Amino acid sequence: MSAFQRDDRLPRYQRLRDELAEQIAQNRWRPGEAIPTEAALASEYAISVGTVRKAIDVLVSEGVLERQQGRGTFIRRPQFQSSLFRFFRFQGLNGERLVPESRILAMETLQAPLAVSQVLSLPAGTEVIRLVRLRLLNAQPVLAEEIWLPKSRFLPLLTVNLQRQGPLLYPVYESLCGQVVARASETLTAEAVTAVHARLLQIDVGSPVVVIERLACDYAGAPLEWRRSRGHASHFRYNVEIR
Repeated sequence: MSAFQRDDRLPRYQRLRDELAEQIAQNRWRPGEAIPTEAALASEYAISVGTVRKAIDVLVSEGVLERQQGRGTFIRRPQFQSSLFRFFRFQGLNGERLVPESRILAMETLQAPLAVSQVLSLPAGTEVIRLVRLRLLNAQPVLAEEIWLPKSRFLPLLTVNLQRQGPLLYPVYESLCGQVVARASETLTAEAVTAVHARLLQIDVGSPVVVIERLACDYAGAPLEWRRSRGHASHFRYNVEIR
C-alpha cells in the first residue's frame, strides 16, 4: 500500500507529499530529473491540481524539489562536498581549500550495536557495515571517521575496492547502491581523544578533538548513514552568517 493510501486521517496534500518522497527515495526519478507536471500527477492520483501544487510546495520548502522557471520541477541534488569546511580549515599555502585524501583502514560486517541500531532505526541484531576511514593532507592524518551503514542497502560496497573510488563516499553510494543522501543533520561536540583515535590521528592521548556526528537520510527521511568524524582542535573553525 502506498503512502497516499495508508492514512486517510492526514490531509491529501500531506499524503501525496509522503508518497512522492517515497517514490523519489525508490529512484522513480533520479536527482536532477524533472518530475511529471502537476496536471499529470493530478490525473495519476485522481486529485486536484491545487492539492498537487500544495504537496510540491512542501517538498520545495524542504529542499527535496526545486522549481526552474519555464522548465519544470526537478529533484534537487544536495551538495555535501563543502560540508567539512564549515568546521575544519584545510588550506594550502596560498589559502586555497584542500580536500583531504581518503584512506579506508577497515571495512567489516557485524550485528549493529544497540546505539547504532537505534540511530539508524534498525531492528535489534540487524547486520550493518562498519567503515573506518582516515582523511589525510600531505600524508598527515587530519580526520578519523567511523561510518555505519545498513548492510541490506549497501551490499555492493562489499564487492569493490573503496580505496579506488575517490575521496567522496556519497557519489559511490549512489552509483553502486542506488542510495542517494538527500539531507543530513550534524551535532558538534568536543572531547579528549582516546588512545585508539590518538594513534590514528598521531596526536597525544588526551589532546582536544572536535567530533562531528552526522546522520544522513534519503529523500523519504529514512536513515542511511551514521558517522562520527574526529579532528584535532587546531584545525577547527566555526563559521556562521547572522543577519
